[in-house]
Amino acid sequence: MGRIAGVTGAETRERLLRAAADVFAKRGYDGTRVADIAAAAGVSNGAIYAHFDSKAELLTGALRTHGRRLLADLFATDPDRSVTDLLLVIGRWLPRRRDARGYLIVEALVAARRDEDVARPMRDYIGERADWIAELMRVAQAGGELDPALSPNALAHFCLLLAMGSALVTPDLHAVDDEEWTALLSRVVTALARTGITAQTGTAQ
Repeated sequence: MGRIAGVTGAETRERLLRAAADVFAKRGYDGTRVADIAAAAGVSNGAIYAHFDSKAELLTGALRTHGRRLLADLFATDPDRSVTDLLLVIGRWLPRRRDARGYLIVEALVAARRDEDVARPMRDYIGERADWIAELMRVAQAGGELDPALSPNALAHFCLLLAMGSALVTPDLHAVDDEEWTALLSRVVTALARTGITAQTGTAQ
């Protein structure tokens, strides 16, 4: 019941997660039935329950496996690139995000507000993402890119708010000029990189 003929259990699980990511992103958590995911994956309902205990587990599993991780992917591709440059590259892309998978995080966050079965694993997921970004901020601070006086956790929270907010405020709801947005991001990153110069100048005056 839990495996497609000629396909390993791991491959069946991956097929289910891919189908879940697509269906949840298109129909939303509440609008998706387990049967819809099974049909999209080409398996029986029983095959799903052989791998996942609930629809909530499917949602968070799909998010972990197929949710967008642009910063992590870009960092993995070019680990020698400066952290501030990585942030600018991702930041410039955020207002233009249109991919269906980008809505997966929205569905997970909305579902977490209504369903404690979703909220529990989502707290873990968000915590893991925040910890990873915070560690990246510490690397940037150690390298002199960011002000060491700033809280890495607060910086990580700020990045999460921007990334997840961009999944809600899509270009069809409100668009921003690319050059104006880039100029604003550059100003923000410059401000974050300052090491108390503004405060010292103000004291001297």
